[in-house]
Amino acid sequence: GALPRGGSHGLPSLCREYRNKTNITFHDNDTVSYLEYRNLFFQPHLSNGTEEEYVVVPNILMLGAAVMMEKMPSFFKTLLSTALTLLKQEAFMNRTVGEIMWGYEDPLVNAINAIVPGLIPFKGKFGLFIDFNNSNTGLFTVNTGMKDISQVHMVDSWNGLKKVNYWRSSQCNMINGTAGEMWPPFMSPTSLEFYSPDACRSMTLVYEQSGKFQGVPTYRFVAPKTLFANGTDYPPNQGFCPCMQSGIQNVSTCRLNAPMFISHPHFYNADPSLVDAVEGLHPSKEQHGLFLDVHPMTGIPMNCSIKLQLNLYIKHVAGIKQTGDIKPVVLPLLWFAESGSIEGSVLKQFYTNLVLLPSVLDYVQYIFLGLSVPLIISAAVLVAMTQRSGGEKSPGAPARQSKPPPSSSETTPLLQDTDTPSQDRADA
Repeated sequence: GALPRGGSHGLPSLCREYRNKTNITFHDNDTVSYLEYRNLFFQPHLSNGTEEEYVVVPNILMLGAAVMMEKMPSFFKTLLSTALTLLKQEAFMNRTVGEIMWGYEDPLVNAINAIVPGLIPFKGKFGLFIDFNNSNTGLFTVNTGMKDISQVHMVDSWNGLKKVNYWRSSQCNMINGTAGEMWPPFMSPTSLEFYSPDACRSMTLVYEQSGKFQGVPTYRFVAPKTLFANGTDYPPNQGFCPCMQSGIQNVSTCRLNAPMFISHPHFYNADPSLVDAVEGLHPSKEQHGLFLDVHPMTGIPMNCSIKLQLNLYIKHVAGIKQTGDIKPVVLPLLWFAESGSIEGSVLKQFYTNLVLLPSVLDYVQYIFLGLSVPLIISAAVLVAMTQRSGGEKSPGAPARQSKPPPSSSETTPLLQDTDTPSQDRADA
């Protein structure tokens, strides 16, 4: 058939996300644990449409279940196909934005649970964000940095685990970096790491350039091309396999074994064959690349945009006629961007305390240095003049001592003592 169409024709909605931390507990080993809950609220005035608008989307539940049952005995696949026929299920469906996001009643959920118990862990309703909204990201335990500031915000454990068990290598299962909200201060322009529960893995971003956000100096970190590369193109990612083309990561092991993949929007930085297989995709760094602008002195993000795309692998599955002649393709379902920046009074205070005041102090020290130069010169001149004046006076003293001794006429008394013999008597 024709190429499936993707691009920006999916769910035209924007939600505002609110997060709050609960169960905050400090521990004796200089760590603190917390649960962070998130709530999404649809923003109609910022969206391209309303939640009541209808869109044509893949029947995610049916197509996903078909691929998951591909290697099962024919009996189960025939049973599922019969149920799909009775329930009038097709490969694509027409649903409202609200139904796709927050869930809709679907008899197929109960049918799949009856045919293959445990294949899906929910009942009744199905929606992409039905379990995401009003949920927590897991129990994070992070370092407080009380004894070592270089460890502040670094994750000590997640849900009590030092490493996860989703992947095939110890390196890929490691929980590295922070929880993605702040980093240790005095950052170097190299890389930063964080653990993402949504991606079920740790991610490493690399330094791209220095810049400024509203006058505040920042380091920009971006995703390297190897972030979602397959194990052939980038051997350290072998643990995330089974892999397909580079640029998409198989997350089925942490998503109920559903054939789900994550990537950058529009398959940015991915194998060109993925882009060519879907009509309407135009990947670009400006629109689809993710970045973090972090103040290096404090480790606080000033501006960020984390963009990811959720994809479903679909194909024809023998024995399930509803899959028709679908060619194997990784089909974009939606892409989302979590964007935010420091603004308002917080930004003003941040700028004043960490940019303006240090700059003023720098100028003041140069002013004092400039004023001290004339003082130093004046002091040096005064010392020199004092030494010169002392040098001119010292030669006069010996001249007074070198006068000839006084003559006898000047020193002989007018009256001689009679007891002293005269010179004439002595001659006689």
